Amino acid sequence: MRALVLLLMAGSAGAETLVATRALRPGTVLQDADVTLAAGDQPGALSDPGQALGMETRVAIYPGRPILPGDIGPPALIDRNQIVPLAYRSGNIVIRAEGRALARGGVGDVIKVMNTASHSLVSGVVAPDGSVVVGGLP
Repeated sequence: MRALVLLLMAGSAGAETLVATRALRPGTVLQDADVTLAAGDQPGALSDPGQALGMETRVAIYPGRPILPGDIGPPALIDRNQIVPLAYRSGNIVIRAEGRALARGGVGDVIKVMNTASHSLVSGVVAPDGSVVVGGLP
């Protein structure tokens, strides 16, 4: 029994969790100085700085708080109220229009956009070139 307890303790001794080193506001792109590894195992928290560096915070993260995958995402390419190109794709047909972004978004995020010509609201995926694709994927 004693060997089992020692084995369990030894398995958790090396666990580390990625935590914030300072208060991080939403929209902060994470750099080396913003995160560190702390002893302990927080279920669901990141444990590799490489998973967080270059990502943008989606929520406020306080010093010492574990960083969860849902707290960060790709950096925003589109800001709220920015004029963006819209593309609707269906097979070989592509319809292009101009829209106003109603939210911030990074590559792969789904955001709402208002078509500036028709004033209709559509949802689309932010593409790597900064456009918003409605319908089929690029």
